[in-house]
Amino acid sequence: MIGTSALVVELPAAAGLLEVAAAVNPGLVRPGLPPHVTALYPFLPDELLDEDVDAAVAELATRHEVTDVPLTDLVVTGGFVAVSAPALQPLADAACDRWPDVRPYGGRFGPHPPAHVSLALGGSEAENAEVAERGRTLLPLIGRAEALHLIVLTERGWQLRLTAPLAPPAR
Repeated sequence: MIGTSALVVELPAAAGLLEVAAAVNPGLVRPGLPPHVTALYPFLPDELLDEDVDAAVAELATRHEVTDVPLTDLVVTGGFVAVSAPALQPLADAACDRWPDVRPYGGRFGPHPPAHVSLALGGSEAENAEVAERGRTLLPLIGRAEALHLIVLTERGWQLRLTAPLAPPAR
């Protein structure tokens, strides 16, 4: 829906997994979005985004370190194929806790949905099985989480509003 926003962590290392899904059926992959883990979606409507929200997102990012994100386990369920990203669960949970009135995914998966990289949405059972079979050949992968991004859906697709770097790893 135009005007909605999301908090996401890009994981370029997972690009091959999205390419696999698109090769099975391009309609399974959301256009205009790089491989990512969603921390909170839908976030706030565009008209509520302001400097205070930007500052809160940036502050949230500074409380979480740059981290490697192992991608090892595929999840296939009801028209959905994903790879679990438990290393980013603390960040996703913190985003949900910071904005408790924003129900992730409209509340369909509870207050703290599992962190994951979506590969395919809305596929048939056969398409999902093919995406999963091909995707497993690319696993395991390790992505690198470096920033929390605030993106907004516009008439031209998803647009970046803010990039908030994660904290440097502790030494």
